[in-house]
Amino acid sequence: MAPQQTGSRKRKAPAIEAGAASSSSQGSEAAGAEGPLLPKKQKRPATRRSLVHYLKGREVGARGGAGLSGSEGELRGYAVQKLPELLRERELALGTLNKVFASQWLNARQVVCGTKCNTLFVVDVHSGQITRIPLLRDRGPWLARAQPTCGIHAIELNPSKTLLATGGENPNSLAVYQLPTLDPVCLGDRHGHKDWIFTIAWMSDTVAVSGSRDGTVALWRMDPDMFSGSIAWHNDAGLPVYAHIRPRDTETIPRSSTSPSNRKVRALAFSGKNQELGAVSLDGYFHLWKARSTLSRLLSIRLPYCRENVCLTYCDELSLYAVGSQSHVSFLDPRQRQQNIRPLCSREGGTGVRSLSFHQHIITVGTGHGSLLFYDIRAQKFLEERASASPDSSPGPSGRKLKLTCGRGWLNHDDLWVNYFGGIGEFPNALYTHCYNWPEMKLFVAGGPLPSGLHGNYAGLWS
Repeated sequence: MAPQQTGSRKRKAPAIEAGAASSSSQGSEAAGAEGPLLPKKQKRPATRRSLVHYLKGREVGARGGAGLSGSEGELRGYAVQKLPELLRERELALGTLNKVFASQWLNARQVVCGTKCNTLFVVDVHSGQITRIPLLRDRGPWLARAQPTCGIHAIELNPSKTLLATGGENPNSLAVYQLPTLDPVCLGDRHGHKDWIFTIAWMSDTVAVSGSRDGTVALWRMDPDMFSGSIAWHNDAGLPVYAHIRPRDTETIPRSSTSPSNRKVRALAFSGKNQELGAVSLDGYFHLWKARSTLSRLLSIRLPYCRENVCLTYCDELSLYAVGSQSHVSFLDPRQRQQNIRPLCSREGGTGVRSLSFHQHIITVGTGHGSLLFYDIRAQKFLEERASASPDSSPGPSGRKLKLTCGRGWLNHDDLWVNYFGGIGEFPNALYTHCYNWPEMKLFVAGGPLPSGLHGNYAGLWS
């Protein structure tokens, strides 16, 4: 769907797209200290292509041989730190879809995505085939009909990867699908949110939390009986039948004195270790709840950088939240009065941090200017490029920040593009979402142009 044209010929400053709430890496995050230098490579058959599998094989050792000293965590930590400089991009064609806001790996070759044009689809990263998933429809007419261009801002899988939660046809509703079939399970459209859902987090296999632009956080519980069967229920017309549910608890973001009308919940992150739920709101605050059968608010903290706080992630091993804003990533440990980790500056022309993910001690940053940055939280510095090696030495750090720049993607050359942007041939894509497939050492990245009026998309597989 092309952007709507304005009637006046007077040019106005283009709005910036809000984008997705957050992006999390796949798989568990194991703690580990910095890895030692690997010993000289011994000849043995390679059975897997993955660097993680290779390093794990070295740790175990060949049959009858001594294993490599050190823990698996150290080896994985070494692999995580070395992976970014080895990644190479292969762009994926998404046709005329508009801006990918959310994504998650379903398996080794399929990624599920949600877009601004309210499309839920699965892309096969090997063949490029795209399969659209039908959206779940509210039982009755929408009480407050949302703008159709809002789109799907969040996709999250439960811990066992048996359920997927995202937005419905009405972006105010929470839709839940069964995996791997993607059969519909239920739709949270009763007494729920009155505005768009921006973010979702799973607290357990059957409990999810959603955050909305209406300034509320809703807790939903899925009855196991709804998805215990292996065959989806259908009505006489052959259409799938799903349950309509209501939230078990709803909490309202407290009003701030600085921006009382801007309590939109932008991102959520759950700490399984502490059973706590963190949230960021667009009024510049971080909120924390104790998460049991209901939500009990513990605190609200004013963030050091308050503009465009749109993404949030959590690292269990470090007990640390990371918040992405217009030009910084701030780190929060709610149990510490004084934060010991200084914020990092993305220095990407004020286009903002649009997606974040933690894996061990490395945080991946997707920016609004089409680049990926990698920050070592232990060393408190960005990963650096490797300098070209001379014949007599091995390559060392170059002093230049490692930055992966994403491809051009697709941009709709419509009248708005011509009138407001002078027909600029290339426009950097905001990286609204990224997700890792760590067993295969692959990274899926997607997004689209940052100005809200521009219509386009980008998707790439880095491996």
